[in-house]
Amino acid sequence: MQESEKIMTTKTKTNVVKISKRTLDILKNFASINSGILVNEGNKLNTLSSTKNILAEAKVDETFAKSFAIWDLNKFLGTVSLFKDPEFVFEDNYITVKCGNSSVRYYYCDPRLVTSTSKKISMPSPVVQFDLKSKDFAEIIKAASVLQVTHLCVRSSADGKHIELAATDKADKTSNFYSVIVGENASGATFDFIFDVDNLKILPGDYAVAISEKVVSSFTNKNEPLTYWIALNADSTYKA
Repeated sequence: MQESEKIMTTKTKTNVVKISKRTLDILKNFASINSGILVNEGNKLNTLSSTKNILAEAKVDETFAKSFAIWDLNKFLGTVSLFKDPEFVFEDNYITVKCGNSSVRYYYCDPRLVTSTSKKISMPSPVVQFDLKSKDFAEIIKAASVLQVTHLCVRSSADGKHIELAATDKADKTSNFYSVIVGENASGATFDFIFDVDNLKILPGDYAVAISEKVVSSFTNKNEPLTYWIALNADSTYKA
């Protein structure tokens, strides 16, 4: 094979990518956190909310050969849905999405227009840890919707022996609430860690949850390389 043919073959393999349904699902989820995204070279995707209180990172099967930014991720995913099984060709200034005889050219945006970060999260030592089952999380989110409450709390139970997940409204002392026991409170600490329900935009799955006293939490998927770091509300409390 001639050297020029080798270069062309390598370039074609590098620039043409099939994106799996799992990766598209992750991108759809990330679009609920930030409407735009900066994709860096490699096989990791991350997104940062505009208020910088939610960061998510996933390792994907695809490897991207170049960095690029998409301004309206939902619009891009809607465009992709026009095709049954598309290929993605990454050019200098745009992506060509094609399937059979049909294609669309979708232009990148200036990366500076998208809220993003290259910093790695250093999670402080957690004071509360538990496993969150997909079923329990789905039920608590449904309960929050039915009760029309805005907060989800990870708190010590009334008897101090358990970790309780509760959907409630912290601004209303007489708020109805729905709760489920998610673990043992081995330390005996008293705590009430508060999340805005709208910040809990995680994909379905089982998660290992860790919460630090410094009002930051991590939700790490137990079956795939996907992690969310979510800030707690400032009125969260912890007493050892």
